[in-house]
Amino acid sequence: MQPPSHDANDARSADDPQAGRGARPLTSSPALAELATELLVTSAAIGELSADEAACVVGYMGLVGYPAGATVLREGDAGNTSYLLLILSGEVTVETADPVTATQVPISVLGPGNVIGEMGLIDGSPRSASCIAATPLQAAGLTRKALQRLIDEQPKVAARLMVGLCKRLADRLRGLGEQLQIYSRLNTTLQQQLDRLAPRSR
Repeated sequence: MQPPSHDANDARSADDPQAGRGARPLTSSPALAELATELLVTSAAIGELSADEAACVVGYMGLVGYPAGATVLREGDAGNTSYLLLILSGEVTVETADPVTATQVPISVLGPGNVIGEMGLIDGSPRSASCIAATPLQAAGLTRKALQRLIDEQPKVAARLMVGLCKRLADRLRGLGEQLQIYSRLNTTLQQQLDRLAPRSR
């Protein structure tokens, strides 16, 4: 299963100003292409893919870089959602805005092998969180345009990729549901303790 050939326009991902900024075909760097192939098959990324399928997907990806402190994804951005990124090196801090104070609250730190931005790639919805480069970052980007080419040219691989992405989102939602249950139990316990401490009405 051979990766596709790229022309300059595909490599620059012109439909995507963020993912296309300074992008070149990932296959132009054999070492990074091999690294991306290895990372894609891990459970942190798209565990549904075989090594050959991952190599095929890598053929449709571009290589991008961000300096430390750069905003990689911005929460609420609805106009720049047509790509995902596979982190190759470096770390990003995932943050979300506190609805009360409007300050940014760190959620997690993600490193090599993690995928960010997949929800926007799939449904075009606004970014659900901000991702800030905590260190200099190298990533492999897959744009919606490149995904459409993958669907047209390698439909079986594209189907496996989409299944893997959907499972990632399902796992994330399942984890969120479990967290909400824990918070609910903690809130109930706290309220019971407060009720015991409150003076009895006469």
